[in-house]
This record gives sequence, structure tokens and C-alpha cells, in this order.
Amino acid sequence: MEPPSTDSCALQSAADGEPSPYGAGLFPFPPTQWEDDTGTGDNGPEIIVEDTGWRAVVPHVERLVRRASDASLVWMERRFSGVALVLPETIVLSSDRVVKKLNARHRGRNKPTNVLTFEPPPGYPGGEIILALGVVCREALTARKPVAHHLAHLIAHGILHLSGHDHHEAGDARRMEMEEARVLAMMGLPNPWKSRT
Repeated sequence: MEPPSTDSCALQSAADGEPSPYGAGLFPFPPTQWEDDTGTGDNGPEIIVEDTGWRAVVPHVERLVRRASDASLVWMERRFSGVALVLPETIVLSSDRVVKKLNARHRGRNKPTNVLTFEPPPGYPGGEIILALGVVCREALTARKPVAHHLAHLIAHGILHLSGHDHHEAGDARRMEMEEARVLAMMGLPNPWKSRT
């Protein structure tokens, strides 16, 4: 795993309002000033850091989550205008233990996974995204990428799931990968699906 300072530097230089260098047709991002780095914002989900280990691995983790969430929502509104989007009400940065219990209870899989998404029950405004610290760190280490980049990718992945995207079929998976790459490009982050050499 790369040291936290590496993650922090990469995010600050790549995602502070510069136009995306990753392709034509993408517009400058962020659309807001990032003043609210923690908790709830008027236009975003509540960010809950349930496992404080996240703060040791990704400095200013709430800020990153807010950016990834905002970028995902801006991209979805632009790309799928006129389609009703399911937005996250909360994003929970949790532990492998908690995610394993939820995965067993709701999906019948007795193991932790990187991210779980839960659609809102009828009458409630938004869904929930829950991430497992250990799994996310191990996957980032295996892929030789900063944990912060992998976390941003999984936030985009979860928000796409909430809005009905899936990856059970090969064509659907490819489309979802392309959408995720475009969201990260808006943030100035590399395509998570391109192999690192």
C-alpha cells in the first residue's frame, strides 16, 4: 500500500477544479467549492466514518467521498438527463466485520465485499452505500493503486448501482466500467480499468 501522503498529494493536485485532461467532452470539475468536507451537505449524502481507520489510510477521507459522490451525480445528471436517479442518502465507511454481517444477512454471502449498495425502501428518498476498509485496502494493494483512487472508484460504482446499472452480463459490465472511468476522469483520476505497468 502506498503511504497516505501519496494518496493525499495525488488527490489535491488532480481534483481541485482543473479541467479534465482525460478526454474531450468532459467539463471542468468540481462544480462546487468543497467547503463542506464532512457530515451532511445540502446537496449530498451524509458521510459516516464508522471505522476511524479510514482516516489513517486516506487523509481527508470525507472530502474525497464528497468529491467522488458529487462527480458521480454530476455525470449521471448530464449523461442520463430526464431519467429518475436514486441518490445515496448515506455513505458509510465501515469495517470488514460489519460488511460481512450485512452481506450474509442481505445477500446470503458470508464474507466481506468491497461495497454494498441498498436501494431505499418505499417512501424514503435515498439509498445507502457501505464500504469495507480491509477489503478496499487489500484490493488497492493488489492493483498497485492508491487506496484513495480505489475508494473514489467504488463510490462511483455504488452510485451507478443505485441508479439501476449492473454488471451481470458482459455488455452491461463494459458499459458500467466506461461510466465509472468517465466519472473518475472528471476528478482527474486515472481509468481504474487500465492495467498499470
